[in-house]
Amino acid sequence: METKTSKYPLLESVDSPADLRKLPESSLPQLCKELRGFIIDSLANNPGHFASSLGSVELTVALHYVYATPEDKIVWDVGHQAYGHKILTGRRDRFHTNRKFGGIKPFPSPVESEYDSFVAGHASNSISAALGLSVSAKLEGRKENVIAVIGDGSMSGGLAYEGLNNLANTSNNLLVILNDNNMSIDKSVGGMSQLLISMHSSRAYNKLRYYIARGLRKIGILNEQRANALIRFNNGLKAMLFRQQNFFEGMCARYFGPIDGHDVLELVRMLRSIKDMSGPRMLHIHTVKGKGWEPAEKNATVWHQPGIFDIETGERIVAEGGSPRFQDVFGETLVELAKADKRIVGITPAMPSGCSMNKLMQVFPNRFFDVGIAEGHAVTFSAGLAKGGMMPFCNIYSSFMQRGYDNLIHDVALQKLNFVLCLDRAGLVGEDGPTHHGSFDLAYLRPVPDITISSPYDECELRRLMFTATQPDMGTFVIRYPRGKGSLMDWRCPLETVEVGKGRCMHEGKDVALLTLGPLGKVMEAAVAEAEKQGISVAHYDMRFLKPLDEDILKKVGENFKYVVTLEDGTIKGGLGSAVVEYMTANGYTPKVKVLGIPDNFVEHGTPDELYRICGMDKESVLEAILKYKEL
Repeated sequence: METKTSKYPLLESVDSPADLRKLPESSLPQLCKELRGFIIDSLANNPGHFASSLGSVELTVALHYVYATPEDKIVWDVGHQAYGHKILTGRRDRFHTNRKFGGIKPFPSPVESEYDSFVAGHASNSISAALGLSVSAKLEGRKENVIAVIGDGSMSGGLAYEGLNNLANTSNNLLVILNDNNMSIDKSVGGMSQLLISMHSSRAYNKLRYYIARGLRKIGILNEQRANALIRFNNGLKAMLFRQQNFFEGMCARYFGPIDGHDVLELVRMLRSIKDMSGPRMLHIHTVKGKGWEPAEKNATVWHQPGIFDIETGERIVAEGGSPRFQDVFGETLVELAKADKRIVGITPAMPSGCSMNKLMQVFPNRFFDVGIAEGHAVTFSAGLAKGGMMPFCNIYSSFMQRGYDNLIHDVALQKLNFVLCLDRAGLVGEDGPTHHGSFDLAYLRPVPDITISSPYDECELRRLMFTATQPDMGTFVIRYPRGKGSLMDWRCPLETVEVGKGRCMHEGKDVALLTLGPLGKVMEAAVAEAEKQGISVAHYDMRFLKPLDEDILKKVGENFKYVVTLEDGTIKGGLGSAVVEYMTANGYTPKVKVLGIPDNFVEHGTPDELYRICGMDKESVLEAILKYKEL
């Protein structure tokens, strides 16, 4: 009888990093091949972050082979590059549930695994977090190693440089690995450059360096301040001899590299060589995003998160038909507005295709600015453009805008600048989970003076709000909209202004007032119709604006209804529902108000429909809330 052979025999023998460390070193290239194949097979049918994890396969294997994880700590930046890490740390057999409701989490999380040393959903936090772990280990006398793995995209974030700055003046033994998969790297300068890399990572060199340093400390010549000066002198001498400048060496970190990040045996050798060194170190590796899958190597942006694809042909399987995505309506409308108004410019922090601002880039390349993963800078740069007379449309995902909050208050709102902030991915975004849900923007923006906060009912309303925001003296204008498709096939409506602070009645009624903000309101038309069938007359109002609120509507509701239901795709604390309750209380109205929205807890990942249901924001939940009127 023929025995069935496993497609991944080595990988299936690794249920933990401890199993990995039992393998002979010579088997690691084959393990990398199997791990890469497993990721490709898995993501072809269960979509996820593809190209980044393919590029970090060898690094992941080498780290867990050399370091005694989980006692040694690996801190990943973002989580796009950590699928191999999940698979090798006991989650291989559950990897098919990745990003699914009730399945494993989309990004590293200490809640899920002891191997996930720190949460990794937003970029650029790895160095700061890992530095804290390293310093705490040193203060408590623990011998554990701490490694921060940061991708070059994340190096554009200001927090990464704040961490590096602190790295230079804090006693630590942190290793920072720069996984460089995009920046161009100068070619090595002949044999001398390779000799330098080899010498500085060799045991003999570092043993001699250690004994000299220890001797100088014993006789009182070398303290920490002088040690840093000596490192700077050593780094300066290297720069002079080899005609190379290095930013990281200027931060008092010992620098190694660049080396080939796809040579797993060389990575193991290098990591072993620098593992027991004291003080901060930087290892610079060069990788190819999408390594091992030719289409992804050629177009890493498209294959960052490609959806379902055919392994045989390499063809992405894209759903045809249906209404357009909100982001595409935004992109097309921005180009339309820019053609009519030369002041309009577009700014985005590293997501031109994600927010469809690449459409503006193609038509007006000199009026488009991708500032990298730097949300705070995106806002303040936009403020400077506005102060200079331009009309900036700054597009940032809602959850990432949290990092630009001070910039919005200090640099934009305080000066009452004409500035349009478009918050894509507002509300529950689905499979990317709590690090990416746009839960908090309504609550954190509402207290800021002198700004307008709006959310469109549908795609035509998005176009009208964008046009309204460009009119004279509109000041700081926020437009938030969700991820995914809208509801209209024919969305190219005329560009007309909307009266700021004015909602509209979508359905007349006398028993219950339903106040909604944003596209969820359109979904609730079915709930209103069903309530009518059950004998309850519902007045439905699309509020359009959270700030300023339409007080005419609220006055009418307060005077004529004893039961009010509010619905928003944002946290129930601080958003539309809170604003309505505050108004009713301040003006002496006493209706019972039922507030529906994202509850006061972090919502896990799943499809939007699944999440709306568990949060009580779906059609059935709204209908149930309306029917409570019968119990009054």
